[in-house]
Amino acid sequence: MKRLLLAAALALAAPNAHAADKLSLILDWFVNPDHAPIIVAAQKGYFAEAGLEVEIVPPADPSDPPKLVAAGRADLAVSYQPTHQIQVGQGLPLVRIATLISTPLNSIVVLKDGPIKSIKDLKGKKVGFSVAGTEEAILGTVLAKHGLSLKDVEMINVNFALGQALAAGRVDAVTGAYRNFELNQLAIEGRPGRAFYVEEEGVPVYDELIVVANKAKLADPKLRRFVAALERGVMFLINNPDESWTLFIQRHKDLNDELNKRAWRDTLPRFDKRPAAMDNGRYERFAAFLKEKGLVKELPPVAEYAVELR
Repeated sequence: MKRLLLAAALALAAPNAHAADKLSLILDWFVNPDHAPIIVAAQKGYFAEAGLEVEIVPPADPSDPPKLVAAGRADLAVSYQPTHQIQVGQGLPLVRIATLISTPLNSIVVLKDGPIKSIKDLKGKKVGFSVAGTEEAILGTVLAKHGLSLKDVEMINVNFALGQALAAGRVDAVTGAYRNFELNQLAIEGRPGRAFYVEEEGVPVYDELIVVANKAKLADPKLRRFVAALERGVMFLINNPDESWTLFIQRHKDLNDELNKRAWRDTLPRFDKRPAAMDNGRYERFAAFLKEKGLVKELPPVAEYAVELR
């Protein structure tokens, strides 16, 4: 009888001994402090405790991650609310399931000791950018608030060398600069910058970094377990920033430098403490903004492409 009971107990325990469920997560860019909650959740074992083996992969091309999820070639991707809404408008079957950073990081940056003291001073000047479309709409909105338009500036594509182009004098300002990175990079190089924050200049507030999944896989219980583990990572990060930094650089030793230390400090208060939570009004307002700017023709109701997993 004892042997039978032992066999039964082992049979019941067997599912827990199975290999963890695998999830692939494609980042929006190379690993950096913006991804801290993900890295901390991995390092603390929160994903493992949720029965998940999460493969965290930097993208070969930063424009690919959501497309890979839409095509079923990855489970999750880090994306941006504006990009997500544009891609949904294009018909991609994507759904936002979590938020990493709930405030814009995007800003218009000029040199602190340069001639640009206000947005009006951009008239006739060169403005560097990296990504066409969204950045032009955002810059156009900011300029319009000050009586200017995109015709009043010369837009120059500097690829992803925003800080370098500004410091070298190739442009007078850059748009799409992240306030937690480019400002710190310029300061370290001895060329302090000044930022104009787009959400203070007429652009609706939006979530900078989000996690998206394929709409067809929304019922997969692994996604809920991922979001719950991510929340644990955020809470540990907020409560233990110094220990979290140690965990971060243990996994990515090449990031243990002054720029990433400063970016870590500046990004910390911007992480969403309730990553599953949704602000429908924020998405509706930005959808209206994108439609007004001609970046989308129409969007479905928010509930069809941004959800809370409970």
